[in-house]
Amino acid sequence: MRQRAALTGHAESEARLADLRTDLAARLYGKQHVIDHALVCLLAGGHLLIEDAPGMGKTTLATSLAHVLGLDFSRIQFTSDLLPGDILGLSVYDPASTRFVFRPGPIFHALVMADEINRANPRTQSAMLEAMAEGYVSIDGATRALPRPFHVIATQNPADQGGTFALPASQLDRFLMRLSIGYPPPEAERRLLGGDVPVSDETLPAAGLDLTACQAEVAGVAVAPALIDYLLGVITASRDSRDFVTGLSPRAGIALRRASQARAWLAGRDHVRPDDVQAVLGPVVDHRLALAQATETRRPGAVLATRVPVD
Repeated sequence: MRQRAALTGHAESEARLADLRTDLAARLYGKQHVIDHALVCLLAGGHLLIEDAPGMGKTTLATSLAHVLGLDFSRIQFTSDLLPGDILGLSVYDPASTRFVFRPGPIFHALVMADEINRANPRTQSAMLEAMAEGYVSIDGATRALPRPFHVIATQNPADQGGTFALPASQLDRFLMRLSIGYPPPEAERRLLGGDVPVSDETLPAAGLDLTACQAEVAGVAVAPALIDYLLGVITASRDSRDFVTGLSPRAGIALRRASQARAWLAGRDHVRPDDVQAVLGPVVDHRLALAQATETRRPGAVLATRVPVD
């Protein structure tokens, strides 16, 4: 049985992970699959994009993840007049020392929530790109490292809503996964309508997980040669199929492997199976693939899954 070195034993680690999922479920009724995908994304060391209409729980999910994981957290509300310096920070003249002193912006936190990221103009959106891709930012000729771990959870409204700027493909590709929360199931919504208000962040205990150590263990989850062949089959199918405008890039393939490892780790296994790949396929590839004949009922990940089914 795999040991999780960041905790004090396998049984304790399983209990803490179960508590974490329960705590998050108390804030987002009826959406355990969304919660699990979000945890997979962070355990894989990636950035998460949540796309949905206002009022669906995007902000609730992001803030709750930060709280239960005990991460240093900041929230940036993206607007049309937001400037890159508002995110990265500025050098301000200090009369006492007669020199310019750098004042870090909100990007210098372990977990950054970019709320309604597609309401900012492309110039401001691009200020996030280097940070998300490299883990550092360049300001005033100096390179400044970001915290470790460093994650961005961005929310965006549907592109057909007014006042939005579509994220460029290069920035979309920096998000390991994209999720949509969707409407709650009837019983969960009945609870909300009946006045059963989800618990506040203040009542959620931190899980006590060492996220960096957990991520290191996720990276050690075994990916057998046969599973590598399966991943290659998925990637090749995306490139050979006429269903898609272009196929998956090598970076997308790596993202799929990392997410599959995290899903296996979260399930308590030390190896990846094909069903792990299939489970994360949609959230990993839907924002990276474009259908040649797009329809509202077909998702790229669902189409690709039929090309390389689990035996």
